[in-house]
Amino acid sequence: MKPPYDITPEILQLLTEVSEKIGAIHARYLDRPAPQLRKQNRIRTIHSSLQIEGNTLNEAQVTAIVENKRVSGPPKDILEVLNAMRVYNRIGKYRPFSEKSFLAAHRSLMAGLSRNAGTYRKKSVGIVKGSHIQHIAPPAKNIPFLMKDLFRYLETDPDIPLIKSCVFHYELEFIHSFMDGNGRMGRLWQAVILLQSYPVFEFLPFETLIRHDQDGYYKALSQSDREGRSTAFIRFMLQIINASLAELLAGNNRTLNDTDRLAYFASQVKGPFTRKDYMHLFKEISPATASRDLKKGVEQGLFRKSGDKKTTVYITNSY
Repeated sequence: MKPPYDITPEILQLLTEVSEKIGAIHARYLDRPAPQLRKQNRIRTIHSSLQIEGNTLNEAQVTAIVENKRVSGPPKDILEVLNAMRVYNRIGKYRPFSEKSFLAAHRSLMAGLSRNAGTYRKKSVGIVKGSHIQHIAPPAKNIPFLMKDLFRYLETDPDIPLIKSCVFHYELEFIHSFMDGNGRMGRLWQAVILLQSYPVFEFLPFETLIRHDQDGYYKALSQSDREGRSTAFIRFMLQIINASLAELLAGNNRTLNDTDRLAYFASQVKGPFTRKDYMHLFKEISPATASRDLKKGVEQGLFRKSGDKKTTVYITNSY
């Protein structure tokens, strides 16, 4: 069954705004940030996602762990960072429609933290806030077919990834598939889903804005539970994504030199290409500049050259 949700006028407006920002990010070559910014954003992602779950380490301590430095802190919190670092460094390797890949990610994320890492729960659970039971999850025996249905929806439904990623995130929290790690898996897998269509999500730390509005995050989950559909959560997450993209655009006016252009093009191109293809991506450069760039790319071993003059074709060495 398709999970229940509505596409409201507000959600349509948010989709338009997000799509426009993604287009602007591509136009400014921000979908593959410079290496230092990638590192900073990955650290922010890991720190924020774990802090939502109660991790006590600050961003400087997380940075030190990522840089393989000794840190004083609770062993459990340090292990959470090490696990998350390993998983997020592999984020492009996970397959969004694969339940096996999903379970492997959980196994890595919760290694040494949960005896049930990589397996669905076998017990009934409820989420308690204060003295009130906020949510009773579906029976454990239902989880295998509920998750199969959810992955089938993810792979076959015609809705766009922006919507399906939000729906998957909410439904995972509702099903509460694992004894521990549901929240961090929901946020991770939403990024995995989005990454397949939008490279910027590999390094966009939208978890940071969720951490700054944790009350809104949990209220959106609760409202969707009460209404029996994920509409409120879709709206909240699109607002978070929209704000994260706006932050990226506001803080980056990237000017590319030849090294940046070559690295960016190599990350985008698949198969053989010509100088014209190179200039189609970098419309602001002259033919002479393009030729110099590609000559440098050949010298650096990024591409190899075939043919001569008008018949020249370049081929990435990974192809």
